[in-house]
Amino acid sequence: MDKIIAKGLTFWACHGVGREEKIHPQKFIVDLEMGLDLSRAGNSDQLDHTVNYDQACQLVEHIMSGKVYNLIESLAEDIARLLLDNFILLQEVEVTVYKPEAPVAAEFEYFAVKIKRFRK
Repeated sequence: MDKIIAKGLTFWACHGVGREEKIHPQKFIVDLEMGLDLSRAGNSDQLDHTVNYDQACQLVEHIMSGKVYNLIESLAEDIARLLLDNFILLQEVEVTVYKPEAPVAAEFEYFAVKIKRFRK
């Protein structure tokens, strides 16, 4: 399957279980892999034959800056659902949400959740 990839979308938001996480913004990074047939767009050179990735990024921003989530698992689910609901050409979407500043008493690069969802 062809893919449109958005890597390293960075947001500052208040998500997490801890009280401090809900008050003080922390860094989140989102990667998207959006699966669809790109042959028509490749042949026509027309935006309406593909996914407008500016609009996709705006939808992710809407989720990231909207309600406060306890879990990045829920955040990833809502991002995947919103993308599939808004882009009829999408057949699948893989969402990775990174939380590099998780309040964990260990040295680490990041914690992340990766999900893959399909159009039903």
